[in-house]
Amino acid sequence: MEEAHSSNRTPLLNNKHHNHLRRTGNVWTAVAHIITGVIGAGVLSLAWSMAQLGWIAGPLAMVLFASVTLISTYLLCNCYKTPDPEVGPVRNRSYIDAVNMNLGKTNARVCGLFVQVGLYGMGIAYTITSAISLRCVVKMLPAVAAYVTPTLHFLEVSMFDPHIRCMYRHEYEAIQKSNCYHNEGHNAECYFGDAQYMLAFGVVQLILSQINNFHNIQWLSVVAAFMSFAYSIVGLGLGIAKVVGNGYIKGSIRGISTSTTGEKVWLVSQALGDIAFAYPYSLILIEIQDTLKSPPSEKDTMKTASIISISATTFFYLCCGALGYAAFGDKTPGNLLTGFGFYEPYWLIDFANMCIVLHLVGGYQVYSQPLFANVEKWVSVKFPDSGIIHKDFKLKLPLLPAFKLNVLRLCFRTIFVASTTIIAMLFPYFNQVLGVLGGIYFWPLSIYFPVQMYFKQRNVEAWSLKWVMLQSFSLVCLPLTLFALVGSIEGLITARLK
Repeated sequence: MEEAHSSNRTPLLNNKHHNHLRRTGNVWTAVAHIITGVIGAGVLSLAWSMAQLGWIAGPLAMVLFASVTLISTYLLCNCYKTPDPEVGPVRNRSYIDAVNMNLGKTNARVCGLFVQVGLYGMGIAYTITSAISLRCVVKMLPAVAAYVTPTLHFLEVSMFDPHIRCMYRHEYEAIQKSNCYHNEGHNAECYFGDAQYMLAFGVVQLILSQINNFHNIQWLSVVAAFMSFAYSIVGLGLGIAKVVGNGYIKGSIRGISTSTTGEKVWLVSQALGDIAFAYPYSLILIEIQDTLKSPPSEKDTMKTASIISISATTFFYLCCGALGYAAFGDKTPGNLLTGFGFYEPYWLIDFANMCIVLHLVGGYQVYSQPLFANVEKWVSVKFPDSGIIHKDFKLKLPLLPAFKLNVLRLCFRTIFVASTTIIAMLFPYFNQVLGVLGGIYFWPLSIYFPVQMYFKQRNVEAWSLKWVMLQSFSLVCLPLTLFALVGSIEGLITARLK
């Protein structure tokens, strides 16, 4: 291993290099990044959300959240450059930088807390979702599963306390659910734990997390975006086939029936939280915008990419949510493809779940790279003279090209991936976790801060028509978000106690 020159260190740790970074992104790479970040775990829960809300409130809620996301995106796109959104000259390379430049350090600290919690939570949510899908893929390759499963079993037994392991029933079984239902019948008992699959996903992310920065993962986003469309189309097609097979459309205007009004209220709040989780990408918008070349201006390119992406995702969301609810009615599963509303053709379910896993591999990095950049930038500023932090080392392994390692990057990112994996194993509750995350970051990051930065940048006068409209927009969305957050927390606690 040999030491590389410090000028070649990662851009995350070298602020001067940022100004000369070669930006090659265009509207389609931005669309790929957005779709990778947006059409993820959230799309799989939308049929369940539709089932809680019913045929009127369900579609209206999706259109509402899509509209709010588009408005906040337009406001946030203007904050990439300061003081002028067209020419700058200052570039804000992250959401926190933009808040700091426009609203000051105090607001930036508060915003930073929400951003880091949101990005970290995405890692947990993607780990949970990928594990659910991965267990449905492993047995598709029986020969591989025969070797992989015992190894994962050994790792899990070696690494974790028995009291933690006992929370997962049958977690050492590597039988894939769809194959089980295909072979044993649709009424068979086919429950299998996810811990070992979370470990497998974590191992993959340990390797991918050593990618330097957001600019180096465009290829990963393109692949992941194609995967997201693939499994969304499979879900769409299976929903259509199920409705045709049933001969009628299931569901009702009021949504599923519950034994008490209180239970219905909590389920509605969780559904709103899941939808809130499914749409916004404000956490990564400015990082995506920083990859774009100009001319045309990054602001205009990003707005075009946002229109394309939100239109496409809304179409898929409405189709997948509506068709899933129409197919299963009150029995709509929490996760459309892995909750096993669909049983056959099992090979197509396997393919869709493989696409989900591949997509979430990329989606995890799309959300993790901004957090890596924020933390590593802060550490580099705190310790400007530390050779360990700022220097890269070249490592050459047999039969592989030489690659660079950074001690800070290696240690911090390994701890990050390990911690998200462990928390996901402790709280493997898909719908509830998505709802909590959506409730936490939707209002502050998608509404409040973009609105306040717009006021500051455009010098909007208090009590003017524009000021009143945007403040009303912000205040109306706040109680809706709090309602979703409280209900999702209640659902998470209830699921954990069970």
